[in-house]
Amino acid sequence: MRPLLETPLSPPLPPAAAAAVATGAVRCVLTPGNALGEGVLWSVREQAVYWVDILQREMHRWDPATQAHQRWSFAEEISALAERAHAPGFIVTLRRGFALFDPAADAAPRYLHQPEPERTGNRFNDGKCDAEGRFWGGSMDFACEAPTGALYSYTPAGACTRHDDGFAVTNGPTWAPTAQGPALFFNDTVQGATYRYRWDPAAGALSDKTLWKHWPAADGVPDGMTTDAHGRLWIAHWGGGCVTCHDADTAQELARIPLPASQVTNCAFGGADLRTLYITSARTGLTPAQLAAEPLAGALFAVDTDACGVPASLFGG
Repeated sequence: MRPLLETPLSPPLPPAAAAAVATGAVRCVLTPGNALGEGVLWSVREQAVYWVDILQREMHRWDPATQAHQRWSFAEEISALAERAHAPGFIVTLRRGFALFDPAADAAPRYLHQPEPERTGNRFNDGKCDAEGRFWGGSMDFACEAPTGALYSYTPAGACTRHDDGFAVTNGPTWAPTAQGPALFFNDTVQGATYRYRWDPAAGALSDKTLWKHWPAADGVPDGMTTDAHGRLWIAHWGGGCVTCHDADTAQELARIPLPASQVTNCAFGGADLRTLYITSARTGLTPAQLAAEPLAGALFAVDTDACGVPASLFGG
């Protein structure tokens, strides 16, 4: 399968250089009151930010140049999205699987594949495309309790593969070069664990699953994540109120961005130079007292960094 974006990641920086990650002040971009903001994506071709509110069944778009904010409503949960390489619109994950949606067309999303009809208590959650044009998405138990979630890939040719299973809540994935070769990273959120898999880009295959990091309770649990151009991982912390940056080989923390919201859900690099980190958050589950203490819960945030992101890969279908 031919790569759709020529965005190779450079090898990880030496530890001394890698530690010099600088970030600016966090700013609130928009307060849409998201119940569960997720799936943040920077569109290079539109120079705009997209994200979803899973529980309110909405997709959002914000244009930094014009400050224009748009939203689209759906009949069921929408959890992640990626732009298409050869057609307008997006591949998205809805509650039951993979679908196509074009915001410019006056039409409902069209399902492509529903991989687990027998798991009626599940819904899809986070996901994104690899550089070969496959979309990767994870399912989860809607109640966040039963280990019924799985990790899938869906190819432009319509092939769906279940790569791993047994998660209550899935988040990620993201990809990075490591000393052992290309790797895919994936979060088992309820267990507070991030796993690393050996990644075969040509075959789209995973092997050699290892525990990369188990997160301490003070950090909350790992949610969405992204990779910068030097192969460093940036991870959102649900219940931890921050985004952290890490060396892909050692898991060493290189930077920490505290946020005025405890439930931080996802992050993606954007802006013309891909140096602005956009961050989503959530309000769901917070008590009235917590909401009063966190008036920006559910907002979209941005922070400038000296790291450079990687353009989001496109779906090949």
